[in-house]
Amino acid sequence: MRVLLTTWGSRGDVEPLAGLASRLLELGAEVRVCAPPDEEFVELLARAGVPLVPLGPSVRSVVNGAKPPSAERAFQLAPELVAARYETLTAAAEGCDVLLATGLMPAGARSVAEKLGIRYVLACFHTAGLPSSKYRPLSRPGHASSPGETDIKVLWEQDAQRVNALYGEAENRHRAELGLPPVENVRDYVFTERPWLAAAPELFPWQDHTDLDVVVTGPWILLDERPLPADLEAFLEAGEEPVYVGFGSMALRTSPDFARVAVEAVRAQGRRVLLARGWAGLAAVDDRDDCFVVGEVNQQALFRRVAAVVHHGGAGTTTTAALAGVPQLVVPQIVDQPYWAAGVAELGIGVAHDGSTPTYDSLSAALTTVLAPGIRERARAVAGTIRTDGTTVAAKMLQDMVSEEGRSTHA
Repeated sequence: MRVLLTTWGSRGDVEPLAGLASRLLELGAEVRVCAPPDEEFVELLARAGVPLVPLGPSVRSVVNGAKPPSAERAFQLAPELVAARYETLTAAAEGCDVLLATGLMPAGARSVAEKLGIRYVLACFHTAGLPSSKYRPLSRPGHASSPGETDIKVLWEQDAQRVNALYGEAENRHRAELGLPPVENVRDYVFTERPWLAAAPELFPWQDHTDLDVVVTGPWILLDERPLPADLEAFLEAGEEPVYVGFGSMALRTSPDFARVAVEAVRAQGRRVLLARGWAGLAAVDDRDDCFVVGEVNQQALFRRVAAVVHHGGAGTTTTAALAGVPQLVVPQIVDQPYWAAGVAELGIGVAHDGSTPTYDSLSAALTTVLAPGIRERARAVAGTIRTDGTTVAAKMLQDMVSEEGRSTHA
């Protein structure tokens, strides 16, 4: 079996594919991965045993450029990514049996699979963007529109029009070059009627959230066996469990003084601080020895040794913290992150911060709650309920899909 996996997005979009690729290799499949050419993604996929086939511009150049991402840049990036997919995926999919796409609206991927006559799967890590007759775009179960609000059907029609405006012209131009008929609704064509959801149902209650026939595999986790750096080990051993603060690929442009706010709020709780540098470039605010700054590190090992995790609410970080049984304080920034924050709060394993720009007072109040013993006990209890076999489930589904295709071909 030969499988092509592709994405364009942040680490939270790339690492799950690395996890799935690793499992597919263990089962004897041949795997190729097309992803953004960021150096950290190259290293990430190398750990999984798969070389990265570059697709599009680096994500960091878009997110952390001189200017913040804008609507104008989105209308430039969308056709750029469509063109990159047609060129890169057409070559990479040669000889493959199935193409699985995820990440930022992968327009172009299904058309390549269609032209080559191979199977196509759309995978997602949340359902907030999938069409629904009950919920507004990027809303969540239990929070449907109130009477008098704009009709939900109209909002989803507008969402489809937005996607068409971004990707439609490029998608259909390239389809015409391949001799394929035009697509009227790019969003629905890309999503298919049966997308796969690679998330833990406990953290992301998706039931009845979309009208599509979602297939739940569970989260795709790349096992991390790297040891923690010696200097980090020394810091952890030198005192009580610190509070981890990290925002991954979030630039935090609206919170330029976030590091100072976070450090002071954590210290006010009598705790040491572990700052993750991330794409925001968080750094120590003084030379006191109760604060340590880390770069790329094994979060699976680290989170089991901290008092709480303060983060942005990305799917990967939320799941890793939940599996570690550590309390979470989620300060959501964009897209699906408020959804994950709400899930953490509703499960009782942490706190959802109100708003994306924390102050010393708001962060201190949330930390007081999240560091209470009851939250820790609840987090440990929930950790044992989350399945970790998502990559195995997905890999076997791909095997079955290819086997069925082979049987029908020879029937």
